[in-house]
Amino acid sequence: MTLESGFPGERISVLPRPRLRAAKTDPLTAQLLVSDAGYFPRAASHLRVRPRGSEQAIIIVCTSGTGWCELPGGEVVLQPGHALVLPAGTPHRYGADTHDPWTVWWLHLTGTAVPDLLSAADVGADGAVLVVSDVSRAVALVNEALSALERDDSPSSLQLASGAAWHLLARLAAGRHARAAGRVDPVQVAIAHLQDAYASDESVSRMAARVGLSVSHFSTLFRKAAGCGPREYQTRLRMNRSRELLDTTDLSVAAVARAVGYEDPFYFSRQFRKVHGTTASEYRDRAKG
Repeated sequence: MTLESGFPGERISVLPRPRLRAAKTDPLTAQLLVSDAGYFPRAASHLRVRPRGSEQAIIIVCTSGTGWCELPGGEVVLQPGHALVLPAGTPHRYGADTHDPWTVWWLHLTGTAVPDLLSAADVGADGAVLVVSDVSRAVALVNEALSALERDDSPSSLQLASGAAWHLLARLAAGRHARAAGRVDPVQVAIAHLQDAYASDESVSRMAARVGLSVSHFSTLFRKAAGCGPREYQTRLRMNRSRELLDTTDLSVAAVARAVGYEDPFYFSRQFRKVHGTTASEYRDRAKG
């Protein structure tokens, strides 16, 4: 069984085509417009086939797992830290690896400036797999575009999405020299993976093995990049998410704990007090804003 979408935890937003056509006449979005955006976590059985290509250009950023794509020039493999970029009209088939399905953030783009922006990133007519120098920043930009489309399809939201996409393409173009040398930042790959999977437990040794480094070297590089070790960084991500849930939902403290990866609510409470200097309940009751 293969799937185009329908993955647990997915996010997806598609601009209605009449609204798309109208936005392409707006000077502020005619040059670059995000028509579709999404996030597919561990997208098992994901498969997409377009013998004539897509009407829009496609950018897929892989943050964990593995995927593949058949292009006119042959088959390519997508791994964490890679971006698959497909110009409009490029025939393709892509999907998730059977044993280690990818997690991907993606955009579909149209507009008069898109061909030049892809050319600046060294993307030819047959598409390309690019090394992303800062995966976490690339994901943040896709998320910014996706969040704008999820909000509504007003001109201001479409402009915000366009700005994020423009920034992403500019970063891909600026990173072409690193790609030529074949460099990829393993710590940024690990950080992006943790941001996706903050609620799951993974040892530091497993994180290091994922990016091909020894534990000691990985830990040193991670601390230099993030200002703390991998475990503390994961705790910070969990605490950030727990604050968001406490502020925006009526979930019990125990439910919030489970949502961010703590099966033991008492351990979560100790961690929350250690980080915030107050209990989760007191934090929720505190006036903010």
